[in-house]
Amino acid sequence: MALLTRFHQALAGLALAAALLPAFAQTAAPNTLDARIQDVKGDVIRLNRDLLVLEEELLFPANTQVALFVSMDVGKLFQLDSVQIKLDDKPVANYLYTPLEVSALHRGGVQRVYLGNLRAGSHELVAFFTGQGPHERDYKRGATVKFDKGTEPKYIELRIKDSTGKLQPEFDVKVWQ
Repeated sequence: MALLTRFHQALAGLALAAALLPAFAQTAAPNTLDARIQDVKGDVIRLNRDLLVLEEELLFPANTQVALFVSMDVGKLFQLDSVQIKLDDKPVANYLYTPLEVSALHRGGVQRVYLGNLRAGSHELVAFFTGQGPHERDYKRGATVKFDKGTEPKYIELRIKDSTGKLQPEFDVKVWQ
């Protein structure tokens, strides 16, 4: 409730700054007007940043938050095209990758594909990876994990790794503590 009150106070501050701007323009000298406008702009930028933080705290409280990430290790045996993610049999994310995004994943990047709320209890995550596998064949594989969500935020990484022993890509899920 305190976050909601801070949100309303910040919103009221933005409205007040916008309302006072014309009054400053009429009473101030030209050189001080620019300084005041710059000050108001700085205040608005700071308030906007605070509002974004408050919005995330209100929409995704830590006790219900779940975040899903995609990462790749080497990636010579699999060229990623898309990912589809289901959480408790409900589609929560579908993502089609561009070559630049795949390149960023190859260089060690990690992409957040989903951020949402999830009640405490037992849940099932199913991820389908589509792309080209060895010998440029179309490839669709899935990874499934069952996990328990407590009162802490849950971070889950969907990993694509090359298995040089099998000459096949491997797809696994890591639940971070």
